[in-house]
Amino acid sequence: MKESIKKLLTAMTLEEKVGQMFVARRPQDPTEAMEAVTDYHLGGFTLYACDFEHRDPEAIKSLLQSYRDAAKIPMFIAVDCEGGRVVRASKYPAFRESGFLSPRQLDAEGGLDRVAADTEEKARFLLDLGVNFNYAPVCDMSGNPECFIFDRTFSNDPLATAAYTETVVSVMNREHMVGSIKHFPGYGDNVDTHTSIAHDDRPLSQFIAKDLKPFEAGIKAGTPIVMVAHNIVSCMDPDCPASLSPAVHRFLREDMGFEGLIMTDSLDMNAITLYTGDQASAVAAVLSGNDLLCCSTYWKQMPAVLEAVKNGVISETRIDESVEKILALKMSMGIMADVDAV
Repeated sequence: MKESIKKLLTAMTLEEKVGQMFVARRPQDPTEAMEAVTDYHLGGFTLYACDFEHRDPEAIKSLLQSYRDAAKIPMFIAVDCEGGRVVRASKYPAFRESGFLSPRQLDAEGGLDRVAADTEEKARFLLDLGVNFNYAPVCDMSGNPECFIFDRTFSNDPLATAAYTETVVSVMNREHMVGSIKHFPGYGDNVDTHTSIAHDDRPLSQFIAKDLKPFEAGIKAGTPIVMVAHNIVSCMDPDCPASLSPAVHRFLREDMGFEGLIMTDSLDMNAITLYTGDQASAVAAVLSGNDLLCCSTYWKQMPAVLEAVKNGVISETRIDESVEKILALKMSMGIMADVDAV
């Protein structure tokens, strides 16, 4: 597999390789969406609730098949389907009688056995629609019901959350559903980074004793992807959002021993746009060590990365390292079945 992937990588243009690093929100305009597949060579699309709202399962399957038919390299098709407040397709009766339950609701109904059964059902539900990537599970913890992240968490207990993470990651891998544990290094009771810049001044000792435990469990269970938060975590890097911080990425690689793909949370969230202003955050994201870039503004961010490579700011070797991992994951999860046929 490794040699065939290297062969494919060698044959790819720089534009095709950089495109693979982007998982972008699907454009609502049909022409723009198809151009994103064929002209920008995007590595994947993220679907939101609006993509499902006025469709039924057959319509979604047909739509996603059209992208598979057009893509030179098969795409990640991703959703946030954590359960509870954050679901996409299952919130609509055309797809499911009721939305998938939150982690806390599952725990109350039947503990980890219920979590495992739900994860399996969810994976098969999404795969049947043509979705192969779920941004889950949430490894964050909160004990404050008023906190932004609270109802998306499993518990405020690190050992319980670690067991939950291990269960979800193991079942998703078994079902060949790509997952991403999030939001490294642990969101905590911080403000919503969709709208604000979040400063987390907790000491490293607190992260080690609590917040990192579920991530350790997820990495040990074989998660293919870790999604990094936008919080400014002062004990690791007092100046940069974690998603743009080389220090945070070094910690994840060297201290946590993670060898898979590192992914940003959405680069269009205010925690990033307020921090970077008009500068292309994708360039900083690549330089800091991310392999996958989550954003809507791929049409602006991707040319900036290409320009940075052409100007020597980012080496093409750095791009190749990420893309080789991306292609390997797509092949191992059955998204890209035959490299030689691409």
